Amino acid sequence: MIRKFAALSLTTTLILSGCGQGTLSTPAGNGNATGNPAPPTQPAPPTPTTASAAIKHVVVIFGENESFDHYFGTYPNALNLPGETKFTAAAGTAIPNNYVSNPGLLTNNPNSLNPKNNVVNGSGVATSVASNPYRQAPAQAWTGSQSHDYTAEQNAFNQGNMDLFPFSVGAADNAAELALGGPYKALNATKALTMAYYDGNTVTAFWNYAQHYAMSDNSFSSTFGPSTQGALNLVSGQTDGVLNPLNLGSSAVDDGNGGQALISDADPAGDVCSSTSKNTSMSGQNIGDLLNKANVTWGWFEGGFDLGITNANGTTGCSRSSVIVASGSNKATANDYVPHHQPFQYYLSTRNTTHARPSSVSAIGTTDAANHQYDTHDFTDALAAGIMPTVTFLKAPAFQDAHPGNSDPLDEQTFVVNMVNAIQKSQFWSSTVVILAYDDSDGWYDHVSSLINGSASKADTVSGSNLCISSSASQSALAGWDGKPHAQGRCGYGMRQPLIVLSPWAKKNYIDHTLTDQASVLRFIEDLYVGGTRITGSFDGIAGSLLGMFDFSNGATAPNATPVLLDPTTGTVTSGN
Repeated sequence: MIRKFAALSLTTTLILSGCGQGTLSTPAGNGNATGNPAPPTQPAPPTPTTASAAIKHVVVIFGENESFDHYFGTYPNALNLPGETKFTAAAGTAIPNNYVSNPGLLTNNPNSLNPKNNVVNGSGVATSVASNPYRQAPAQAWTGSQSHDYTAEQNAFNQGNMDLFPFSVGAADNAAELALGGPYKALNATKALTMAYYDGNTVTAFWNYAQHYAMSDNSFSSTFGPSTQGALNLVSGQTDGVLNPLNLGSSAVDDGNGGQALISDADPAGDVCSSTSKNTSMSGQNIGDLLNKANVTWGWFEGGFDLGITNANGTTGCSRSSVIVASGSNKATANDYVPHHQPFQYYLSTRNTTHARPSSVSAIGTTDAANHQYDTHDFTDALAAGIMPTVTFLKAPAFQDAHPGNSDPLDEQTFVVNMVNAIQKSQFWSSTVVILAYDDSDGWYDHVSSLINGSASKADTVSGSNLCISSSASQSALAGWDGKPHAQGRCGYGMRQPLIVLSPWAKKNYIDHTLTDQASVLRFIEDLYVGGTRITGSFDGIAGSLLGMFDFSNGATAPNATPVLLDPTTGTVTSGN
């Protein structure tokens, strides 16, 4: 099912008043034409405030690898089986573009009808199955990761038919994950796993956040591809401008301007935790450069970045690791820090290759040896000291970042809820926005497509061999990072992903349909804190606005001021309404 939308420029809200026609007025206190007293004077409506006046802090919690349908496919309807955390939606909850509003997707899905999704190996065992979407129970929170490469995701779209997901991006659970049992175990053992989804009995916190704040059902990754592309698009809105590549191979393609665009994961060059056999740097600007120029405090806080800490299991340095709680008796572990999840390390101006520590807690957010790159504990340390940078990016340690295989929705929930609760209890909440966003889809099935930017590299297939729309198609000219013509290797938008905005200024229980992408978060920060400055060649110039998710109409009074605190284990509401 395809929806194509024109990319939106920054939303303008028109406030219309005094539109009555043929109204007669009489002088105050003199009565009207019948001699009756004049009605009492009505108080003037409040003067609307602005986003820049109301929002002094932006926190982006950047998760890993989830599609919208994977988390919100049946929102707001949860199955509520015995023994599972119960979720009941508020009366009048709007239904997003999902399986509830499109029920045929559950029973007559295009992926269940395409025979190419049925694959049997030489032993007669089905390795891929043409399947409808199916529900994963909370006990199956820990699953394997799907293929989510630039070309594989385009193949799954199958020229807009959205019907080759098992064949193109599906991957079966491994033995340890399958041992957790649960319904649909047979399907989980095949590439049909890509069709699985969770409901409010597993992703309870995220459904509750959607109930109390604003959620988008029309937000996408800026381009196809995995984590590195999503991280770069978040902070710079671009993926071309590869600098000093080392053994990138198929991870990069020619951008048509004599350079290269990154289309797959590669570690940042120079990071002491990076691979020394395959890495790269990036040219051009990022939002950190713009914030520094404007003297705005900011930081990227990623779990595992502080190499001086020793975890309870004795691990330290680049090999610090934590147990994946949802793996149960398997006691699987994941390294806390993942270099290719740290976008600012790719840029010479904002990297901290040695993971140098900040000079003090009070210096967090300013420019010192740490160069704005920190561990997640540095954020909570600063918050406890009454300090919060104007712009904060939070990246969980890998076992809590939601990436299937090394994480899961339940461990993610613990990290997100603990961070949001801490912010809501702080002095900063009244002027803060927390944005929950993701780097890529992991290849999980989603039924919506919105292609706006073309490419004709050897890795493009969504519209045919070596083709994504066309070599130059775009809603607006997206030049290369250095101002050269339209860059190749940037087919997008890619997969649809969750996007939730939490704030006293967010609309309550609201679904926004504005077309947005990862660079919309970048644009939001640019508009608030650097005077709307754009990055050359970036998707930020055509990114849709997030402002439709807010309500600034009641002056200085926030419409959603009461904090909503959740239980970090169950995701249920513990206070607020």
